[in-house]
Amino acid sequence: MSLQPLKPITLMGANASGKTEIALELALALGGEVLSADSKQVYRRLEAGTAKPRGAWTDTPAGRFYLVEGVPYHLVDTLDPRASYDAGAFVKEAKRLVPEIWKRGKVPIMAGGTGMYIQAYWNGLDDLPPADPALRARLAGLADTRGREALHAELAGIDPEAALRIPPGNIQRVIRAIEISRAAGRPVSQLWSGRFFNSLPAHEGKFVFLKWDKELLAERVKRRTASRFDEWAEETRALLADGYAEDCPGLKTLGYPQMLDYLAGRLSRADAIHQIVAASMAYAKRQNTWFGRYRNALRIELEKPEDYAPAALAARIIEA
Repeated sequence: MSLQPLKPITLMGANASGKTEIALELALALGGEVLSADSKQVYRRLEAGTAKPRGAWTDTPAGRFYLVEGVPYHLVDTLDPRASYDAGAFVKEAKRLVPEIWKRGKVPIMAGGTGMYIQAYWNGLDDLPPADPALRARLAGLADTRGREALHAELAGIDPEAALRIPPGNIQRVIRAIEISRAAGRPVSQLWSGRFFNSLPAHEGKFVFLKWDKELLAERVKRRTASRFDEWAEETRALLADGYAEDCPGLKTLGYPQMLDYLAGRLSRADAIHQIVAASMAYAKRQNTWFGRYRNALRIELEKPEDYAPAALAARIIEA
């Protein structure tokens, strides 16, 4: 197959929507390599809690890769859980990797649920002040002690326009908006160019949105959480035993705060699973809202369990 007419494929969807399996089918069918657009799977030692694809680091003639079913899977299992990771870091690495993938005669396939990473890669980032870890820690502490609404109110006092555009539940964006406003000495909304909210450039890539029925997705999340819970508990316990702080970036990602409460005896197993599922579904709602605005993406509706057939869906995406 000639690679000339092919475009990079970006596969988007909520957590537990089956993106990994379809991405691997696409890679096997096209001769591709996968880039993970996921803010959690990038961390080492976070396996069960992030649903990281099962693979292994392997030396090949083309270099050392994390291989999943023989397919190079990039931007997973690379970062220590103590390190921070953001859209800027993702874009920098992805922009380096994509040309290398093409140079190897492979098709880049981006798969993930972190909408900000995908948007930033395709439409660029505004030039904003760097992170301030001390301020971030203080603001996160404020959210913990006084609640997210209090932190959102602080943003509203600094920048009412930004507060209107960023919901209180998106705590990381609220913190970042306050951080930027203070560092720049003016409201963050005045620094936004607007290009970040552009549609995805369909002339440069093929974009696919997997949209599950809400009840079916909830069942998938419940099953996955319950089936991985014990392994998840063990990996979290091992990190704590090795000196990782409960508030390190990796252990603040989705589901880990509830797991920490379970290990500390603050939650029962059943309550921890319930809270993780609830948090996951709240995040899925935000993901679906984000990806649903891309009218130029191929939208695949999954309304019954048998609709999910990775090989058939990959073939449909290739033919679209």
